[in-house]
Amino acid sequence: MASINEADRQIISDIESAGDRLGKARAAIGRVIFGQDEVVEQVLIAILGGGHALLVGAPGLAKTKLATTLGRVLGLNEKRVQFTPDLMPADILGSEVLDEAEGGRRQFRFLPGPVFCQLMMADEINRASPRTQSALLQAMQEHHVTVAGQRHDLPRPFHVLATQNPIEQEGTYPLPEAQLDRFLVQIDVPYPSLDAERRMLFATTGATEAEAETVLSTTELMNAQRLTRLIPVGEQVAEAILRVVRAARPGPEADEFVNRNVAWGPSPRASQALMLGARARAMLQGRLSPSLDDVQALLGPVFRHRMALNFTARADGHTIDGTIARLSALID
Repeated sequence: MASINEADRQIISDIESAGDRLGKARAAIGRVIFGQDEVVEQVLIAILGGGHALLVGAPGLAKTKLATTLGRVLGLNEKRVQFTPDLMPADILGSEVLDEAEGGRRQFRFLPGPVFCQLMMADEINRASPRTQSALLQAMQEHHVTVAGQRHDLPRPFHVLATQNPIEQEGTYPLPEAQLDRFLVQIDVPYPSLDAERRMLFATTGATEAEAETVLSTTELMNAQRLTRLIPVGEQVAEAILRVVRAARPGPEADEFVNRNVAWGPSPRASQALMLGARARAMLQGRLSPSLDDVQALLGPVFRHRMALNFTARADGHTIDGTIARLSALID
């Protein structure tokens, strides 16, 4: 029994230590990215949960800068790909080329694409064709690619930050629901506050500009991801997750509003995302177990891309965020 208690104490100590290091990483990001504390927190939650994040916001809100800063602070190899309609799967995954080896023999050699990194920025992912989108999203799900019949494993950890512009939709290819479901969270990036924009104005237009510093190593990050899954979740929190996810799906467990207005609801991946996200948020805030507040805070990022309203609901002026706000009342 003593050995079990000692093991538990060691896990608690490791979680607290990892939380301290993550706090320093978050502070380092905040010295470069101004006025987006909630966005930074949600991206870190996605990474701690081992998942991917979809960033939705207008141009110029530091989405690309955030990915570059995260890569440096977390010690990850970061690459960026600008998605365009003419982008091909081979431009992301890589391709085989014919080389002349010693002795005059010719053989194929695999040239890895930009997907072979630890943090990939997929800028304006909805501008690429469905074929290219599916190539990346398959790599996100399976953590390997197959080229010319040969499997090539991706580095560990592997995370994708994809962006979408909510303003300009002409010439885009909206991601199908099944592919959206593979993102752990969808993060809406707002405009910064007045104070944050004032700080940004002076910090980025002077002779020098603050640069991010490396705080974590890849090994430390992967250890933090492992510890996140060891954080215990109380029965009350687990029941709240199940209750709100199942109530968001049209059917016998939903109320009249959901059955009348929701076309399709969140999949079981939403339950998994809420559980992982609640654990990660607790660690980031220096707590040893998640609370109902964590579930409520993550309901929007987890549900936004996993449910849709029908035509009648949209005509009546209902929105996804308004529907999520109604569902959040079930978390008590």
